[in-house]
Amino acid sequence: MNRSLLALAMLALFGVGATTASAAEVIDVYKSPNCGCCGKWVDHMKDAGFEVRTHSVMNIPLARKTLGMPERFGSCHTAKVGGYVVEGHVPAADVQRLLKEKPKAVGIAVPSMPPGSPGMESVRPVPYNTLLVQAGGEATIFAKH
Repeated sequence: MNRSLLALAMLALFGVGATTASAAEVIDVYKSPNCGCCGKWVDHMKDAGFEVRTHSVMNIPLARKTLGMPERFGSCHTAKVGGYVVEGHVPAADVQRLLKEKPKAVGIAVPSMPPGSPGMESVRPVPYNTLLVQAGGEATIFAKH
């Protein structure tokens, strides 16, 4: 009888683990309650399979600073996922790559609000880069768009 209970406990344990592993990655987004392009970026992330929790804040620079992203990489919203900060209109594919590769970094950023980035769709998109931001504030190109 004890073996049967142990086997059931093991199956339950593995079942819970399998469910957790396949669950959507949760991303916390700190944004102004009135920003339309931030809402479009949230939709972009949801469409890519992320579970999004939005937090309405009036002071985005303070949220950015609290999360550890240098101000010079700032945009209109800041997010946290998998221990990384995601600043601005970063494509979901770049976030997925970040979480897969797990580089040593504060996170990734698309400074400003480039036309053509997710949430900033435009008939006249401009080339932009997603930057990998290090703890000391240095940045390198993570992806080109």
